[in-house]
Amino acid sequence: MSPVTAARDLGVYIDADVTMRTQVINTVRACFAALRQICSVQRSLPQHALLTLIRTLVITKLDQCNSVLLGTFVYLQDRLQSVLNAAARLVYSRRTSEHTTPLLRELNWLCVPERIQFRLCVLVYHCVHGTAPAYLSDSLWLTSEIVARQCLRSADTTTLQVPSTRRATLGDCAFLVAAARAWNSRTVCH
Repeated sequence: MSPVTAARDLGVYIDADVTMRTQVINTVRACFAALRQICSVQRSLPQHALLTLIRTLVITKLDQCNSVLLGTFVYLQDRLQSVLNAAARLVYSRRTSEHTTPLLRELNWLCVPERIQFRLCVLVYHCVHGTAPAYLSDSLWLTSEIVARQCLRSADTTTLQVPSTRRATLGDCAFLVAAARAWNSRTVCH
């Protein structure tokens, strides 16, 4: 039996080298296929119906399990961003040469790196509030639960303990580390 280059588990493709390249390629392919179908009926739809179709058929595919894409290469995130840009241009009937930043702002759509961080923080929120599966919730530790830190000012916050890692490439992308860092950066900023 020969080894495979990618395996699919729960709808997520995991490459042998854990780059998530196959996941991004398949997501982009499916999103652009949906955009082409929507484009064929665009003229017969009002803008609100068009936007609903794009959110339902494209944005949900883009956001599905996107927290596993944390730490992926920038060029892969750029490919996902191209889907958002194309969708925004389709909503407003703009040419491909026009900038999409104002369009994305008008639609209140986050860029891909921010979407990944947001989804990760939503998952941590569910973990902290006990609505996530126990295998995820039990892996995160509030700093207020650590005995050595209970007398510090951090005991009054909802920050999470960030485990130390030995490998910056894979260790920093592990759920425990990435989720704690994303959550703590959220609480510091707001």
